Amino acid sequence: MTGHPDDEPLWDADQVAAYLKVPKATLYTWRRTRYGPRGRRVGRHLRYRPSEVIGWFANLDVDDGNDV
Repeated sequence: MTGHPDDEPLWDADQVAAYLKVPKATLYTWRRTRYGPRGRRVGRHLRYRPSEVIGWFANLDVDDGNDV
């Protein structure tokens, strides 16, 4: 891998849900409401860049009162 974003393997919804520890249905709800990490369609498949998922999670506001 050269470190170029296009070189990283893409995650599917199952992998993103597992990383975030949320049900896959939650990802689809977030997508409909334009919340959550950005996913892209590849044909009829939904794919995510791991670096974007990790970055989205890292940028969540921990002071929103919803942290555990």
